[in-house]
Amino acid sequence: MTISETRLRQIAARFSEIEARLASGTLEGKEFVAASRDFAELEPVARASAEVQAMRAELADLAAISDPDPEMRAMTEEETARIKAELPEAEHRLALAMLPRDSADSRSAMLEVRAGTGGDEAALFAADLLRMYERFAAEQGWRIEVVSANSSDIGGFKEVVAQIQGNGVFAKLKFESGVHRVQRVPVTESGGRIHTSAATVAVLPEPDEVDITIDDRDLKIDVYRASGAGGQHVNTTDSAVRITHLPTGTVVTCQDGRSQHKNKAQAMQVLRARLFEAQRDAAQGEEAAARKAMVGSGDRSERIRTYNFPQGRVTDHRINLTLHRLPEILEGGGLGEMIDALIAEDQAKRLAALGE
Repeated sequence: MTISETRLRQIAARFSEIEARLASGTLEGKEFVAASRDFAELEPVARASAEVQAMRAELADLAAISDPDPEMRAMTEEETARIKAELPEAEHRLALAMLPRDSADSRSAMLEVRAGTGGDEAALFAADLLRMYERFAAEQGWRIEVVSANSSDIGGFKEVVAQIQGNGVFAKLKFESGVHRVQRVPVTESGGRIHTSAATVAVLPEPDEVDITIDDRDLKIDVYRASGAGGQHVNTTDSAVRITHLPTGTVVTCQDGRSQHKNKAQAMQVLRARLFEAQRDAAQGEEAAARKAMVGSGDRSERIRTYNFPQGRVTDHRINLTLHRLPEILEGGGLGEMIDALIAEDQAKRLAALGE
C-alpha cells in the first residue's frame, strides 16, 4: 500500500498544528484533553510518515547525483539499493499506523469466563483459562482482580468475572472472546476416555464514567445471603448483591466480597462494562457484517480455539494456527505468540480491505 506525498504532507501539517496548539498554553479543560488525545493518536503516524518522507527525499537526491567518479557512483548505487530495500517496510509500518483504531484499544477490560457444555469438567477448564489469563496479565505488568465468582463443587468456576487494569489490555485480549474447547481425560473419569468440554470467554472494554450514564431509577437492587465456597462470614450475612438494569434486562450478581458495599460497587463496574459493550455493538450497526469477516468478531457463540491435551497442541481455528506448546500456553508464557499472530492477521485483513 503506497501512501501519496500529498497524504504525507497532510499528516505532517495536522501534527504540527496540534503540537502548536498544545504548546500555546491557551487550551484548558476539555479542549486540552481532546488535543492531548489527538496528539497521542497521531504521533506514531507522524513519526512513521516522516521516516517515509525522509527516505523518499534521499532517493530523489541520490537519483540527481551524476558524479563521473566510479567510486562515488558505486557508493551512490549502494546507498540507493539499501534505501529501496528498506522503503517497503517503512511504508508498511506507516500503513499499519494509519489503520483506524478501535477507540477502546487503550483501555482496561473486564474478563468473563463461563463454563459451557461438559459439567464439572467445563468448570475446571474455566478455572484453567482464568489462571492462564492471570499469568499472562502478570507478564504484561497488568493488575488483575476477581470481581465475582460462582465456584463449582470440585474447585472450578461456573462463572467468574475479573477486572484487568493496564494500558492496552483490551487491544491485546479482545481476540480472546468466543468459545474455547478442551479435549482431555477428566480427573473425574475413571475409564481414561477423552471428553470434550467448553468454556465461553468475553472480554469487554472498561468504560469511563462519562461513557455510560445509569439512572438509579432504572436499577433493581436485591441483597441476599451468598452461597457456595467463601467461608462462614460470607455465608451468614446478606452481603451478596444482584443488580438488574430494567431497561435492558441485564442482570449482574456479585457475592465475593465480605461487604455488601464492595459487592455493589463491583457489580456496578460489571454492569457498566456490559452496557458499554452493548452500546458499542449498536453503534457499529452497518459495520457488523464487516466485523464478522475480520479476526475476532467478538461473537461469543463462535468456537475459536481448541486445547488438545493428548496431542499437547492448541489450535486457533480463525487463523488455522496450531502450536504444540499447550503447557506453556496454559502457563501464560506461550499465549503471547498466539495473540500476536491474531493481531497480525487482523491488521493484514484490514490493510487488504483498505486497498480494495
